[in-house]
Amino acid sequence: MVRPRRPSAQTLLVLDALAGDPAAWRYGYELGQQVGLKAGSLYPILIRLCDRGLLEATWEADPQPGRPARHLYRLTDEGVRWAAEMSAAPAAARAAVRPQLREA
Repeated sequence: MVRPRRPSAQTLLVLDALAGDPAAWRYGYELGQQVGLKAGSLYPILIRLCDRGLLEATWEADPQPGRPARHLYRLTDEGVRWAAEMSAAPAAARAAVRPQLREA
């Protein structure tokens, strides 16, 4: 029997940020700035959420001239439901991880 694991505090921060406006497409860099995670932590979280069908990803349609296209992310309908489920309990986890993220 496989037990589902509770998401990490960092994953909950990313979910909360995306759930603020679930229909909006967000850049990874923008999310990282908002939640205080560096790329080495953020992108594996985004990839896992995409692999589980909780996020959808697409390429930027019209990148700025001279810049490469960037990935955009947003919650799927299932991701919105899961984020709502998770938001009921993570207050203590968010409080515990935020000071650590700001010091890093």
